[in-house]
Amino acid sequence: MSNDDKHIREFAYQIWESEGRPEGQEARHWEMAHKLAQAQALAPSKAAPKATKATKAKAAAKPAGEKKPRAPRKPASS
Repeated sequence: MSNDDKHIREFAYQIWESEGRPEGQEARHWEMAHKLAQAQALAPSKAAPKATKATKAKAAAKPAGEKKPRAPRKPASS
């Protein structure tokens, strides 16, 4: 069994369980799981984007944890 088939089987099982374990829905669950696996394979990975020279320069110019000073509050009117 390939890794793709394992993922599809896991998805189909999760769908089956989420629907209350109905009988006679195997083909529909398998088709839904197949589509989910395809979508997952085509989705871009969630890896962090590479830092560019501009983002590196920004990070170097502004020390971490340094906050912008607040504007003074206006006194409450009576």
